[in-house]
Amino acid sequence: MNMAGKSSKASRGKGGAAARVAEIAGRLPEEQLRTLLQFSEFLLAQVPDAEAADAPLPEPKPIARPDEESVIKAMRRLSETYFMLDRGPLLNETSALMAQHVMQGRTAAEVIDELEVVFATHYERVRSSP
Repeated sequence: MNMAGKSSKASRGKGGAAARVAEIAGRLPEEQLRTLLQFSEFLLAQVPDAEAADAPLPEPKPIARPDEESVIKAMRRLSETYFMLDRGPLLNETSALMAQHVMQGRTAAEVIDELEVVFATHYERVRSSP
């Protein structure tokens, strides 16, 4: 039976879509059912959680800066300090600073100072956005 072209009022809308997914799930072999479940969980994780969106942004986790620290270790420390931030928007700035250290010889201390500013500024921007 070809279900792909089937279009009825019962299969429209959220309730109808849920019923259709349940119908399909009931007909799948166990292995494909597990795949459907994994995909469904992936999709659910992509949906913004209304409660999480209303929750205040967690405070940074204070981790003291060691006297001697490499740029890589500083990135790890700052990533752990600002665990709540999405690293994607930070990638361009942090990569440029790391390249300046490696390729242009900027001192680790200078680069780490700037990395700390980048993370703190990004945190404040996210915290103050509606």
